[in-house]
Amino acid sequence: MATKAKKTVKKAAKKVTKVAKVKRVVRRKPRVVEQSFQIYKEQSPFVTFRITNQTIYWSALAIYILILSIWVLNIQMDTLDIINKINTGNVVTISK
Repeated sequence: MATKAKKTVKKAAKKVTKVAKVKRVVRRKPRVVEQSFQIYKEQSPFVTFRITNQTIYWSALAIYILILSIWVLNIQMDTLDIINKINTGNVVTISK
């Protein structure tokens, strides 16, 4: 009995690719030596009066709040005046 000879198939060799490892450099921050209670000379006197941007911002905010509070007080006084006139029996005519 004759059998067919099997053909041997050669497999192509796998290409080996080398991956170059990248070395990451970690930069460390230099150590900060903390010295507590170190005395420094003052750059300006403690009690000084200088107009800065913050001074202008806070002043504008304070003026805005003051105007709004006066406006609300005016509305409240007008409302109370109307309520008092209604309670006394006088007819209120609103004209502007």
